[in-house]
Amino acid sequence: METQPILWSFRRCPYAMRARLAILASGVQVTLREILLRDKPAAFLATSPKGTVPVLDTGDKVIEESRDIMSWALGRHDPMDWLNMPAEAVDLIDHCDGPFKAALDRTKYAVRYPDSDPEKARATAMEFLRILDARLEGQPCLTGASPRMVDMAILPFVRQFAHIDRVWFDAQGIGNVARWLDRFLSSSEFAAIMVKHPPWRPGQAPVQFPDMQKDLAS
Repeated sequence: METQPILWSFRRCPYAMRARLAILASGVQVTLREILLRDKPAAFLATSPKGTVPVLDTGDKVIEESRDIMSWALGRHDPMDWLNMPAEAVDLIDHCDGPFKAALDRTKYAVRYPDSDPEKARATAMEFLRILDARLEGQPCLTGASPRMVDMAILPFVRQFAHIDRVWFDAQGIGNVARWLDRFLSSSEFAAIMVKHPPWRPGQAPVQFPDMQKDLAS
């Protein structure tokens, strides 16, 4: 019988990435169940009929939103002080999850939005990235010298946008954002959350996350 919280996740999903980042930072261990979005297990859909990741089953409740999972983990243990953010940091996450994500989708998946102009969407996304670039002037993270929840909530989506066309992205004059992103991509935290796991199947041995022997060795 499962005794740890169960995190249903998909490795490349930016929402799931930020949930894993917060869980990693907290050191709160969960049982990780990797899924394929094209082949969702019945146990996953029974936990969360809406069928999107991440989903955290704590045993007492099911948490279906990535920001709520981040807050749950950091609320239990926050050794790096990620929750210590100014009020405007929450506004930045809101902007990321709202207008920026909508523009990102209409740029990356333009075929899904035939009534939308992908170039206009890309320009809208860049407006937000220029706001971030200005905030990063003279400091490595969005609120100062150290990363907070706001950085880790937004970076997976900036990564997704940059990877649409990295050459184009690097030519846009947002060097502060590019350096911020590259530090993230080369970090041990990013490496730890991007370890590949086979899709979960009933009866398999539990996958512990974080792996206390590896992910938190430093």
